[in-house]
Amino acid sequence: MKADPAVQRRLLPLAEVDAELSRVDHRRRTLPEIVEIAEAEKQLRLKTDALTTIETTLGDLNRDVKRQETEIDQVRAREERDRKLMQGGTVGAKQLTELEHELATLERRQSALEDDLLELMERREAVEADVQHSRVELEKSQAALADAASRRDATLADLDSIEAKRKADREKAGAGFPADLLALYEKVRAHKGIGAALLRSRRCGACRIELDRSAFSMVKEAAPDEVVRCEECGAIMVRTAESGL
Repeated sequence: MKADPAVQRRLLPLAEVDAELSRVDHRRRTLPEIVEIAEAEKQLRLKTDALTTIETTLGDLNRDVKRQETEIDQVRAREERDRKLMQGGTVGAKQLTELEHELATLERRQSALEDDLLELMERREAVEADVQHSRVELEKSQAALADAASRRDATLADLDSIEAKRKADREKAGAGFPADLLALYEKVRAHKGIGAALLRSRRCGACRIELDRSAFSMVKEAAPDEVVRCEECGAIMVRTAESGL
């Protein structure tokens, strides 16, 4: 393939624009915030689940406390009724004995229930503290996720702006090339990442490999309008005064 040397040199600014667009794309795909967000989302799920679990435990304890308090109230009401019967003087000796026995049983029952209630309330207090701690941790995770997402969005906005400008530059830089030369450039760039590069001091600017004596002789002997390619990476090597020919 042949192309005017001046046209071949115009591939260099085009390749420079494409290299920056590739860097923008690579940076967009490898933003550290992406990993940070994934980890923050994982922590958020874990802490949400932890809070749900501890809140469920607290709800169970609240029901247990309410049930215990209700039972204590029932025992107290029964005890009060028995005492009123005893104080009323309307019961016989046998019933009085039965009431005294029942009162003793009720007192023991009330004491046991109150001990159980105290234990439940202590457990509830500890769980309430755990709930508060879990909520704080959840808020921290939410804030961390929001911060990472904000930084990601700001960076992506900057990259979008750069990409838009460089795409406009590429349209200008890519205009006016012979169709076959541009097709070759695009094909090499699609497979190798770099379509064209400067041959500087006998070294390919795309793969950075120095040409051996045989390859360098072939390039040196090639006509100025001959499109030469690197034997290692396939990139179009643009020759200038810096090439060392």
